[in-house]
Amino acid sequence: MYYKTIISKTMIDNKNKQIRAGRNRTVTLEKEDVLRLRGKLLTLNAKADLDEIIGKTINQDIFECIEYLPDNFVDLLFIDPPYNLTKEFNSNKFKEMSSDQYEKWVDSWLIPIRRLLKLTASVYICCDWKSSSAIFRVMSKYFKVRNRISWEREKGRGAKTNWKNCSEDIWFGTISNDYTFNSDAVMLKRKVLAPYKDEAGKPKDWSQEENGNYHLTYPSNLWTDITVPFWSMPENTDHPTQKPEKLLAKIILASSKEGDVIFDPFLGSGTTSVVAKKLGRKYCGVEVDELYCCLAERRLEMADKDKSIQGYEDGVFWERNTLNDQKSSNNNKKEGKLPEMEDLFEYYEKHPVLHK
Repeated sequence: MYYKTIISKTMIDNKNKQIRAGRNRTVTLEKEDVLRLRGKLLTLNAKADLDEIIGKTINQDIFECIEYLPDNFVDLLFIDPPYNLTKEFNSNKFKEMSSDQYEKWVDSWLIPIRRLLKLTASVYICCDWKSSSAIFRVMSKYFKVRNRISWEREKGRGAKTNWKNCSEDIWFGTISNDYTFNSDAVMLKRKVLAPYKDEAGKPKDWSQEENGNYHLTYPSNLWTDITVPFWSMPENTDHPTQKPEKLLAKIILASSKEGDVIFDPFLGSGTTSVVAKKLGRKYCGVEVDELYCCLAERRLEMADKDKSIQGYEDGVFWERNTLNDQKSSNNNKKEGKLPEMEDLFEYYEKHPVLHK
């Protein structure tokens, strides 16, 4: 098993239950919720067909269930493994090891996972600065490594004897040269600070809107628009390394099509499955901790009623701290005050050099 087990079963202790502020929107579970959601979880002990695992959360160690998963069913593989540091994940604990040992551990689960991938599949693996080189070396053995995304965490403790650690990496690779990448689906909408105009006095490479001047830019491998989930966000859980829905949305929209299968072997509290569902993709995830599995299932239920993704509005991604602008833009569009986004895309297609 990839974790050292500390507690053999999920524990919900009402006596020591956290007291949360009234505006705290963190997703939590009562004992009754766990008992109900537990019935939705899947455990594999024999070879499974694709229909049996699609839309499911598998509550097992990836090493225990990998042999029962079908061949060549994954279009997009997203992996957010424990980083090489000592950390507790509810009922489990991961212990820091040497860089060589960590690299061997990564290799031990990536080798069998390759069997699950289609020839057109894309692969994304998360890491921090300390484990980044190990991830790159292992990925280079099996995939065509195409890029490294660095994203700003924004949050993080200050340090007096070192640089503040507030960024993480995501390595992007593919099985072959035949893969999906939808750059137009992950455009970033930025405010224009210097709104230049052409000789006719018309906006150059930007659009004038009621709540400001904006232009669309193609995605880069440096993401500074990501907000780490916190207590006032409805996607927030108590998982210690939860990835933002916006981050997953960028990856899923860029590297898959509607109906494609997204697979996450370290699902945590379910962000990959939740975003895949919101964006019309099929999904399957594996997670060893039962409580996190139940949180994933609860969030999947919530996604039936609310398919919004914070920071993604009207088919584009927005910079941080622009929620009011997003709402204003959406309201103005509904009232007919703004052109359709398709019209803006058409403009940028005619002027590709201006916004790259």
